[in-house]
Amino acid sequence: MKSIQMELPKDVADIIHTLEKAGYEAYAVGGCVRDRILGREPQDWDITTSAKPEQIKRLFPKTIDTGIQHGTVTVLRNRMGYEVTTYRIDGEYEDNRHPSSVEFTDNLALDLERRDFTMNAMAYNDGRGLVDEFQGLEDLEAGVIRCVGNPGDRFDEDALRMLRAVRFSGQLCFSVEENTRRAAEERVAHLKQISAERIRVELTKLLVARDAGRIRDAYRMGMTKVFLPELDDMMDWEQRNPHHIYTVGEHSIRSVEIMNFFFGDYGGTWDAGAIPAHVRENAEELAAGLTEKQHMMLCVAMLFHDLGKLETMTIDEEGIGHFYGHQEASRKKASKILRRLTFDNETIDTVKRLIQFHDYQFGEREKSMRKAVAKIGRDLMPMLFLVRYCDILAQNPKMAGEKIDCLNRGILLWRQVEASGAALTLKELDISGRDVMALGVAPGPEVGAYLHRVLEWVLEHPDGNRREKLLDYLRHEIEKRRKV
Repeated sequence: MKSIQMELPKDVADIIHTLEKAGYEAYAVGGCVRDRILGREPQDWDITTSAKPEQIKRLFPKTIDTGIQHGTVTVLRNRMGYEVTTYRIDGEYEDNRHPSSVEFTDNLALDLERRDFTMNAMAYNDGRGLVDEFQGLEDLEAGVIRCVGNPGDRFDEDALRMLRAVRFSGQLCFSVEENTRRAAEERVAHLKQISAERIRVELTKLLVARDAGRIRDAYRMGMTKVFLPELDDMMDWEQRNPHHIYTVGEHSIRSVEIMNFFFGDYGGTWDAGAIPAHVRENAEELAAGLTEKQHMMLCVAMLFHDLGKLETMTIDEEGIGHFYGHQEASRKKASKILRRLTFDNETIDTVKRLIQFHDYQFGEREKSMRKAVAKIGRDLMPMLFLVRYCDILAQNPKMAGEKIDCLNRGILLWRQVEASGAALTLKELDISGRDVMALGVAPGPEVGAYLHRVLEWVLEHPDGNRREKLLDYLRHEIEKRRKV
């Protein structure tokens, strides 16, 4: 028992107290204990107990049979759910993921022994303090991710734990202990048996982590060759261009790291000191208005934005590499990968659009910016400017100055366009399809074609978005068409 004291949420403490009052043992366990020790706010609280599922259910008025065959009952209190799981021993793992059977036990140490990493194998209650059978506290203090017991056994039980080790290293800025690393390297092929959905969950958590650059460890350990072989190809691909001093893969990873820096709490090794103060302020202001999901989408987009360079690269007479059309090629390849990894449709659509326009030239006039926003989509602009910043800053720093200046001017133009209230979409026009049909155009695709023509005119003449002016222009266009 360790003398550490931590404050448990009232509901968690009450559940533990209720179980103990009934004669059972009960502890907060796993990641919530780890996070409390690290000073992080746990995302959820898990409780482990010597009580059997039916005994748990008798003690609490509101429960859900979440995974009762594996000993888990969700106790509902104050509109929150808390998973309460009976101490258990897992049977043989036949698929490198799920135990073939579960045996309940009244021995806490046996329950902790089956867990993945020492930092996740600690339990706590107010009466007994910290139960730490496997030196998890020492590993937390040393910043080390180590398997409980034999790492080979842990990875044979659940191959996903290998990728989880890298993900935790990114989130906590810890290193993976050498024996744990070696065991993972010997078993990477087992990842083939893990579902794409579970791979995707771990990958996205890693990409938004404080040190997302730890994805390099997944590459070096051979993991990405199993579930993301495209990254391995990118890591070896030299760009042979003065604007780039990194391989395609290294450039892409660095751009992810920079993106996370802009979203705050960066803990990696990338040197942020090279970012000019005004760039940092601009980027952080853009990032501040975005959601966690948009943050994830941006990091995924940065990882895949240059995928198409490998198939579009040409070498000129001077030996310089060029990548004409790589944006479209990257978009298509990314789409296949995203679907393979079971990303949702919103993420797939947003990432594809960001990749398609990641090199878009906005021009130097408000008119060109209005057309850019109309083409790209108003919703995408803050995200796209962040993509451009990260892409440029992950290239050759000696050639970044003018690119950054041009991007800053573009952001200023965009803000001016937004402030002007100019119409940039069909919905913002002061007429609708009904007005087009009222002028004699039959319902169908032609109505939309005329509205798009009106929008193009308004983008050129932003002061013209007034009903009478638009109707005059529309009458003129319809009359011209009829004379043809």
